[in-house]
Amino acid sequence: MPGKDELPSTVRRSPKKAQDTWVAAHDSAVETYGEGERAHRTAFAALKHSFEKVGDHWEPKQEKGPSDPQAAAGYREREGESAGGVDANASREHLYELAKRLDVPGRSRMSKDELVEAVRKASDRATAKARS
Repeated sequence: MPGKDELPSTVRRSPKKAQDTWVAAHDSAVETYGEGERAHRTAFAALKHSFEKVGDHWEPKQEKGPSDPQAAAGYREREGESAGGVDANASREHLYELAKRLDVPGRSRMSKDELVEAVRKASDRATAKARS
C-alpha cells in the first residue's frame, strides 16, 4: 500500500516536507523489504534524520543528522531505546525551549538527559490526546 495511505497521525499533522520524506522512505522500503513493520521503521528513521517530534507533530531540526545513539548505529548494531523522535543530540538550551513549549514542569532543574526524557513523555501525551 502506498505510504500516503498509511501516514501515521503525527506525520499527517506535520509539514508537507515531513510527509513527503516519510512517504518516499516508506515506499522505497516496501520495494526493498515488503509491506510491514520494517517499512514503517525505515520511514521513521528517515524522518528522524531531518525532523524531530514536538508534541503531536514533527518539526524541522536545526541540524540534520541522527537523533540519538540508536539512530546513529547500523541496523544490526542497535541497542537500547530510541528517544522517540526527540533530537537527543540537540543542545540543552534547545531541549529546554521545547520543554517550555510543552509546559514540562521542573524543566529548569533538569539535566540534558532528563529533558530528552521529559520532552519524549510530553510529546507522547500530546500525541495520545490528539488521537482521542
